[in-house]
Amino acid sequence: MRFWLAGAIGILVPTLAAAQPVARPVVGELFTSEGCSSCPPADAKIAELARTRPDLLLLTFHVTYWNHLGWRDPYSFEAATLRQQRYVALGVSPEVYTPALIVDGRFDTVGSDGPAVDRTLRQAASSEETAAPIHVQRTPAGLTVSVGAGSGTGTLLLVGYDRLHQTAVGGGENGGRTLTEANVVRSMSVLGAWSGQPLRLQVPNPVGQEVAVLLQRDDGHIVGAGVARLASSS
Repeated sequence: MRFWLAGAIGILVPTLAAAQPVARPVVGELFTSEGCSSCPPADAKIAELARTRPDLLLLTFHVTYWNHLGWRDPYSFEAATLRQQRYVALGVSPEVYTPALIVDGRFDTVGSDGPAVDRTLRQAASSEETAAPIHVQRTPAGLTVSVGAGSGTGTLLLVGYDRLHQTAVGGGENGGRTLTEANVVRSMSVLGAWSGQPLRLQVPNPVGQEVAVLLQRDDGHIVGAGVARLASSS
């Protein structure tokens, strides 16, 4: 069963101009909920891709609008719902629903439709835009985020996520099931603006086992992405 939510909130970030070709992962954002019976197949697809596709950065955003229907998703947070609503406001996705997969902030597909997910990922890879390289190093003391030079401006987003969770669901449409979910987003915040010049930031580690930094345009398109690595490994 899908749950549809009306309404949208606009996204306000600066415009980012022509991209420079720099390798980066294709970014997939799955909007999901433990209260949605259609979501476990999408979660399983994302978990499989996360294990087998190092060229992808896959993130699962647990939305809040299922929480009043018999089960409160412990990983849901309001920023996930607002982010999905912004994609609707931008016309990237037709409506707010689960399970919805947004790829590179440009393409929408049903996350439980495996062949459609594969096609959408190929489509994004073939038309990928990258404005600047992003490198993220992580230490116990915090993060060093380095963004290279490029054209235009954009907004840098810091995402903390956990690699894997298993949850025994006690109610709602998935009551009695144990769900396995990968790359569960635990926190998201704005690092600041990028204006085409090289940028270096020192920031605290966010909530989450893993860290990614995204560069996003005003139209929602993701044009830069980096995943944290240990400073000692560089």
